[in-house]
Amino acid sequence: MKPCNILIVEDHPFQHMYLQHLFSELGEFNLEAARDGKEALERLQQCDFDLVLTDLLMPGMDGVQFIQSLAGLRHKPTLAIMSAASRRMLMAASLVAKNLGVEVIGLISKPVSSASLRSLTEQLDGKNRSASQVIPAPLEFDRNSIIRAMSDGQFQAWFQPKKSLANGRIVAAEALVRWMHPEQGVMLPGSFLPALKAFGLEERLLWLVLKQAIYAQARWRQQGYDIPVSINLPTHLLNSHDLADRLLEFVLHHQGIPGKICFELMECSIPQDISNFYAGACRLRIKGFGLSQDDFGKGYSSYMNLVSTPFTELKIDRALVQGCHENEGMTSALTSIVALGRKLGLTVVAEGVETPQELALLRKIDCTQVQGFLISHAVSSDQFQQLLSNDGPATFY
Repeated sequence: MKPCNILIVEDHPFQHMYLQHLFSELGEFNLEAARDGKEALERLQQCDFDLVLTDLLMPGMDGVQFIQSLAGLRHKPTLAIMSAASRRMLMAASLVAKNLGVEVIGLISKPVSSASLRSLTEQLDGKNRSASQVIPAPLEFDRNSIIRAMSDGQFQAWFQPKKSLANGRIVAAEALVRWMHPEQGVMLPGSFLPALKAFGLEERLLWLVLKQAIYAQARWRQQGYDIPVSINLPTHLLNSHDLADRLLEFVLHHQGIPGKICFELMECSIPQDISNFYAGACRLRIKGFGLSQDDFGKGYSSYMNLVSTPFTELKIDRALVQGCHENEGMTSALTSIVALGRKLGLTVVAEGVETPQELALLRKIDCTQVQGFLISHAVSSDQFQQLLSNDGPATFY
């Protein structure tokens, strides 16, 4: 594999030399340096780089202006940001980049360490290996083929466990849909949900996942496991004033228990009228369903929504969880959110937990439950029952 092309954007000559020395100890790279954003843009227009490592505090065009300028490039390089400024400044600059479609793989506080650059180069190596593989063209679906697949049982509810931080046991699950495609194999939602939204099939999917979740709960209950299940509910479906009535009728018809089903209000869409959001949320709770504020800390979720809507659960978005143990500001924010959620009487769930360090911090700040790859990926109903069996003796009721 050919050496990676790396552009260092840094106005201090000594820092140039220092960074070049650190990179030379980590492997073979094609290194170039630019003194400011303007010079860096000129280099980027002449040559494609695998990684740009830029400072924020520079004379002339500062690092943020430079990042904004990357959006206009034909080939957007992967970015890493370094600075002696606060961690929150680095986070804000990374959000500028991400919202412009520029991938950020590192936020590095000065002085730069060899370990920080090693992490960057390892990520870069992984990206290049993935890029060298053949990537299939995006799949296209028509409405009738999706409906047929739903009728044929190809869409299945899989379940990701939620573990209690009080006792380390599986206490709940989130239902996540998978398409068992006869040719493509197991397909994740990102590859087909946009088509379902475009064809207006989200409510049909809701009924399908809900039915499978109820049946899975009944099977687990026969083994002595009483597991609540969360199901994603696109908020625009609350435009239907009788949705809560129809959901209750459906659940009772299939011998489900409303109190063991929690609907997670998704931010992928919003009702035509915000009053529909509050009315729908209230009526779901009146019918006995649980209600979760999904992805708190992202999009339009807010403290006002949290305190004025009858939620039973608060889910903290993975963006606030990942790397939280390395960031004092993030730790403080998480601590406040968890404390607020618990004071409001909510079950507080942190999603996207991937490392033991993140888990340890969440336990320390008294978060209620966690889910994420560190615990388990989403698995089939039968595999979930096996996880329950491995988790310890069934809790009979």
